[in-house]
Amino acid sequence: MKIDNSLPLEYRNEENRFRITGFWIFLGAEIVLFATLFLTYFTLWTRTGSGLTAADVFVLEPVLAETFILLTSSFTCGLAIHAMRQGLKKPMMVFMGITLLLGAAFLGIEIYEFYTYVHEGLTLQTSAFASSLFVLLGTHGAHVTFGLLWGIAIMIQLKREGLNETTANKSFIFSLYWHFLDVVWIFIFSFVYLKGLM
Repeated sequence: MKIDNSLPLEYRNEENRFRITGFWIFLGAEIVLFATLFLTYFTLWTRTGSGLTAADVFVLEPVLAETFILLTSSFTCGLAIHAMRQGLKKPMMVFMGITLLLGAAFLGIEIYEFYTYVHEGLTLQTSAFASSLFVLLGTHGAHVTFGLLWGIAIMIQLKREGLNETTANKSFIFSLYWHFLDVVWIFIFSFVYLKGLM
């Protein structure tokens, strides 16, 4: 296997480069998934029947908090990769830990938000709007949950094996995934929440 030491650690060998390319292809499939969920929501968001509307249940403050938290976690994830490329394992682990804590905080607010919706009478069965909203937000939340578990597994591997080509590659691919979730959330914030509050 050919090793090119002029490249960043995560790209050093051909297998790692293939993994990164493969993950970009996977993200392409994820774009199709979320595009389908967005199109479904945009088609159904006015179909509320006699149930609650977006304006009835959306509250700006928790959504702004979620957005700030997730954007900050994306920044700290970038700092973790920067530290990784400098060969600084400890700062990398710190920034990865902060990223995951912020992700958990985001998820906590989203779960509370779901609880509030249900308490106010908005459930999957309420209307087409409600079901499409819950599926879109729930799919994103499930991806964040998976990202948290994945990030914890990477941190455990970093602790055990140190910073090497394999752990660097996994960490970089995780960062692509985390930034992707951030971009999806920006679309949710802009076209679901802000549009619903207008």
